[in-house]
Amino acid sequence: MSFAVGQVAKLAGITIRTLHHYDEIGLLTPGERTPAGYRRYTDADLARLQQILLYRELGFPLDEIAAILDQDATDDLTHLRRQHDLLTRKAEHLNQLIAAVERAMQAGATGIPLTPAERLQAFGDFRPEDHDPEVQRRWGNTPQYAESRHRVATYTTHDWLQIRAEADAITADLAAALRTGRPADGPHAMDLAERHRGHITRWFYTCTPDLHRRLGDLYVDDPRFTARYDTHTPGLAAYLRHAIHANARRTT
Repeated sequence: MSFAVGQVAKLAGITIRTLHHYDEIGLLTPGERTPAGYRRYTDADLARLQQILLYRELGFPLDEIAAILDQDATDDLTHLRRQHDLLTRKAEHLNQLIAAVERAMQAGATGIPLTPAERLQAFGDFRPEDHDPEVQRRWGNTPQYAESRHRVATYTTHDWLQIRAEADAITADLAAALRTGRPADGPHAMDLAERHRGHITRWFYTCTPDLHRRLGDLYVDDPRFTARYDTHTPGLAAYLRHAIHANARRTT
């Protein structure tokens, strides 16, 4: 069984002109011709065309493809194994590029205009953009979200480093208070909770005592937040929530 050039072009998703060119340069010469001289492609021709197209997809120039396919003792299975390996590597590279583009898109959505090096310096391995879809879902329609987006869009690397240093200091002082047995509803712990609320208000949005109380609940109800605080000292998330609630009662 053989196929006309138009049928092959349609099957392969290429143009008739491409098939004519492959014939002209000796890359794919049809195995049969009609009495009128028309090209007819056999099953073996179609198998070779498949190899050609796969190597083209991998970026090989036509002269190299011809040399590869014309090597002695190279069967179809050997070509397919080689192409599978090359395509797998290409897929891995493309997946890395796709992930990088998606990270850049997400970073743009957060409104944090830092270069990758600056972001690494400011956040370490924490990636704010990973949480942005959830943040938008939970608080996207609130004035606090709009205020925070507007403010963080203006921050420099220095600002983020200062934010991180202040937050780390508050966390360290809270952990020290817990370890030394300071009661969560005592004046010292409540003062630390107020520092925590003031830090949010200063850098992100106006954090009222009631909103702060809800954040404190989130630190315990959401295991991700709990793990973040309890990594410093076991029980720190619950301790902070208790201190926040006590401070909210004192403030209101």
